[in-house]
Amino acid sequence: MRQFAIFFTALRFFTRIPVPQRIGHSDELLNKSMRYFPLMGWIVGGIAALVFYGTTYMFPMPARIILSMVSTLLITGAFHEDGFADVCDGFGGGWNREQILQIMKDSRVGSFGAIGIFMILLSKFILLNSILPAHIPFVLIAGHSISRFAATLFVFTHDYVGNDVGESKCKPLGTSISIKELVIAAGLGLLPILWMHSWYCFLLLLPVLLTYALLARFFKKWIGGFTGDCLGAMQQLTEVIFYLSFVGLIKSGF
Repeated sequence: MRQFAIFFTALRFFTRIPVPQRIGHSDELLNKSMRYFPLMGWIVGGIAALVFYGTTYMFPMPARIILSMVSTLLITGAFHEDGFADVCDGFGGGWNREQILQIMKDSRVGSFGAIGIFMILLSKFILLNSILPAHIPFVLIAGHSISRFAATLFVFTHDYVGNDVGESKCKPLGTSISIKELVIAAGLGLLPILWMHSWYCFLLLLPVLLTYALLARFFKKWIGGFTGDCLGAMQQLTEVIFYLSFVGLIKSGF
């Protein structure tokens, strides 16, 4: 029963999917639910894949991709995209730690955030449209799960810095994770790679991990750690990098 409570806590905070009302809330449950963050990627990516295939005989490829992307926005409430927009505004308009954190608290979307959201969604569309339809389910599920593992790894390796300024729009957030939770998250996040039955697909992890390392270093340098918005940005950027890496791998003949 304890694991069900942890799972439903993850489902409640990382998606818009209804959960049983008896599931309570606590910081302990929220932190433990980070182990299932990549599993939420399975759910979100799986729904996107179902939408993509469910419209096979109704719409052309570009429209099906757009509909699958819209489904992910609806199922998550654009939770991570919103964080990415806040990071674009904060780091685009702030000159020091205090300014960056203060701007990220603002619920309004500025020019940097609007441009960032447009570019990240456009990048997803172009890259997914470059992939063969038969590969779309793997790419969607793997991209969503692996990118969420990157965000989970960020929580493990760095400090939360949002308490002193207030978290952006009071977003719920797990702020710490144990080694046990990280191992579970790693298993769930990396499992989709095994579906392809080819060791070449593990090459896709290298650019994702490099992006994680560079982005984590950037956040550490400017604000000393992470906020919820930073985790959203980490998820969005590593998801796009995974798609980009997959396209590059296929184009290279692997």
